[in-house]
Amino acid sequence: MLELTSVAVWGYALAAAAFGLFGVYLAAAWRGKGAGGRLLLAVGASAAWCVAGAAMISGLAYAGALAAVLSVVRDAAWLAFVVGLIRQIDGSRRTWPQRVAIAVVALRAATVGMTLLSLPWPVDPLRALIFLHLVAAVYALVLVEQLYRLLPSESRWGLKPFCLAMAASAVFDLYLYADAFLFGAIDRDIWSIRGLAHALVLPLIAISASRVPGWAIRLSVSREMVFHSTALAASGLYLLLVAAAGYYVRYFGGDWGRALQVTLFFAALLLLGVVAVSGTQRARLRVWLNKHLFPYRYDYRIEWLKFTRALSASGDHQDLGQTTIGALADLVESAGGGLWLDDGHGRFVMRARLNMPESTIEESADDPLCRFLADEGWVFNLEEYRMRPKTYGALTPPRWLSEMDDAWLVVPLTAGEVLIGFVVLLSPRTPFDVNWEVLDLLKSAQRQAASYLARMQAAEALIEARKFDAFNRMSAFVVHDLKNLVAQLSLMLKNAERHKENPEFQADMLDTVAHVEQKMRDLMQQLQKKTAIERDRPVDLGQMLERIRQQRAQLKPPVSIVIEASPVVVQANAERLERVVGHIVQNALDATKDDGMVTACLRRLDDARALIEVRDNGCGMSPEFIRDQLFRPFQTTKTSGMGIGVFEARQYLRELGGDIRVDSTPDVGTVMQLVLPAPQRAVSNSAAVAQTDS
Repeated sequence: MLELTSVAVWGYALAAAAFGLFGVYLAAAWRGKGAGGRLLLAVGASAAWCVAGAAMISGLAYAGALAAVLSVVRDAAWLAFVVGLIRQIDGSRRTWPQRVAIAVVALRAATVGMTLLSLPWPVDPLRALIFLHLVAAVYALVLVEQLYRLLPSESRWGLKPFCLAMAASAVFDLYLYADAFLFGAIDRDIWSIRGLAHALVLPLIAISASRVPGWAIRLSVSREMVFHSTALAASGLYLLLVAAAGYYVRYFGGDWGRALQVTLFFAALLLLGVVAVSGTQRARLRVWLNKHLFPYRYDYRIEWLKFTRALSASGDHQDLGQTTIGALADLVESAGGGLWLDDGHGRFVMRARLNMPESTIEESADDPLCRFLADEGWVFNLEEYRMRPKTYGALTPPRWLSEMDDAWLVVPLTAGEVLIGFVVLLSPRTPFDVNWEVLDLLKSAQRQAASYLARMQAAEALIEARKFDAFNRMSAFVVHDLKNLVAQLSLMLKNAERHKENPEFQADMLDTVAHVEQKMRDLMQQLQKKTAIERDRPVDLGQMLERIRQQRAQLKPPVSIVIEASPVVVQANAERLERVVGHIVQNALDATKDDGMVTACLRRLDDARALIEVRDNGCGMSPEFIRDQLFRPFQTTKTSGMGIGVFEARQYLRELGGDIRVDSTPDVGTVMQLVLPAPQRAVSNSAAVAQTDS
């Protein structure tokens, strides 16, 4: 008896918690009108009745009387709710449901009152109470039958779960009180789980509340929650059946009973695990639930968020391709597929695959399949084509697609109005009906996926273009340096006719050729990227200017060097800095007549900066040319120049933290000031720099 009492208390307590939580949910979702208020009242009365039932079983004072009163209130609330739905559908033409309901509730209330007041009964009070409970259960079934019959066939979908819930509760009470009326006593085992039995129908009531707008309750039953709840309930039922079979085997199995029970239980758990991780079984359950419990196959908000999140989380092109296949396949329970994308030359080649073997098949943009996908934008269903080929007009699928055993759907990928690719999806894990809802979702999803893929292709094309641009820019710098080296060789050859017998000229010529040869090797290595770029190191600016002067000793006018501060050291790439300053000096020589003047002066501006000033009295430049063209690449006034020397000079000086300033007047001359970071602490390294440069 103690064990039964505990079961009953826990049963009614859990039922009270279920009704209470559902009542709170209804109160939060109720819009203040419609039948939702009566439903909220019925749920609240049920919660209070369950609490009173648990208290009565626990032996609390006056709990029995309270439970009896609340039982009448609960039944009255549910009958009132059902009668209200009937009146809402049928108007005032049927008055008997309301009258009979009032009579049943009044008789129930009278019998409870007589029992509590200990008034004399003309009949056995227990049998009278049981009989009236039986009448209430039968009348509840009658009302449910009337409600269902009054509903138009197209509207039964919304109230069908509620009718099933009310009928189930009434049938349980009918069985309980019919048994009690027959044997003259209530079955305690059945009565102890009555609260839980009534609470088990709450999910069905919640489904109807979310389906029927007239109840004015904004409930949303999550498909994921329904899926997991159903899977959990099915697993629990399965384990209960296995447990029952195990006890049966143990009871009748003799000496082997316990061993067989353990073996059966282990095998059952193993089978449950296999089913739980099976994508096919999950797909079948999901399709079954969506088909029978929801008006639409998809929860579009959840599906769209999941689809967009999957595309956004992908990395490189290959990952995005596989993600696109997986996201589209999940919408139709497909096992995978392949992605074909335009290679930029009108050929569609496989770029990604998921659970599909690699394929070298290519489709041309002019082939019938691609033209059909581009013109119509339809999802091509091979199963439908095999049964009704005329649906797709004159289209004949390519041979490779027809011979692919698992091929099912061909989904076009359209960015704007351009076909950028298509996805071939494999057969679904479970039978799947492709209706208008599925096709519309696939069309919307493919456009979203196509926009991501098109953006990825555009990004790849931009990166490739930038690589070519960087290569071309580097090539332009190399060609510019080669031009300067060629100019040195040309000048040497021009003077060779006059000075070829001069030993000093011969020695200088050999030095020049060796220098040019080394420079050309360095340029080739940088262009081919076979060696790493030289790291920055301390460079003595005074020694660098002297080398620049010596390299141009044969040119006119001669370059004069003025060093007002020594040593001045800067941290830089020695070759590149010398090339930049040498170009500025060479520009001054090119702009000055043979009897002119070119001077390079080195001095300090302050403790952290140095200045190289290259001054000439050549042709000069206009302010407009300095402002609009001097520092722009490929702008030059020289017939043989490329127009990138000054551009490179400013770029590199700014990389070092310096800059270049220009002051020029036409027919007067030009002053180029190169500002370089040269902190005083670098002076202590000048001896090491001189030794390295020598």
